[in-house]
Amino acid sequence: MSTDPFFFGYGSLVNTATHAYGPAFPARIRGWRRAWRRSASRPLAYLTAVRDSGSEIDGLVAPVPGADWAALDAREYAYARHPVDQITHDAPPTITVQVYAIPDHEAAPPTDENPILLSYLDVVLQGYLHRFGIDGARGFIATTDGWHAPVIDDRTAPAYPRAQRLSADETAFVDTALRDLGVIPRRA
Repeated sequence: MSTDPFFFGYGSLVNTATHAYGPAFPARIRGWRRAWRRSASRPLAYLTAVRDSGSEIDGLVAPVPGADWAALDAREYAYARHPVDQITHDAPPTITVQVYAIPDHEAAPPTDENPILLSYLDVVLQGYLHRFGIDGARGFIATTDGWHAPVIDDRTAPAYPRAQRLSADETAFVDTALRDLGVIPRRA
């Protein structure tokens, strides 16, 4: 396993119910920050990693068996892979890690025409709650830029293809976090 390359997940890939890569280990990368961005490749806003020498973000690392990136690259088709060199992790001691990020020349702040899907945000925060607890989910919010983006409430008919069912406590956490940020989701 330690000869396989690893990816660093900082959004939906933290929710291991959305993929079969594993085992997954907690990790933190330095020199990157999360942000909500849109790209020409996707009509909606998604998370991306942006270079920021003063920032750190928590996430997970997991192996890509046999360096077969094809399925993961297809899932992350609006992103490019970048090597990560400043990382702490609980994985085997010697690993190589890559992170997906929307290319700078394609990334732009979200607009009303490029909202965040609540079903996507639910998946991300559920992953952080499961792996890092309430403090970790709060840390995710604090280390993510772009919360001014519009959010579309699609919970009753999720548009995100890897949507997950949230518990009542998880739903309450997400709803309270958005309210605290001053974000009021619009109906789909």
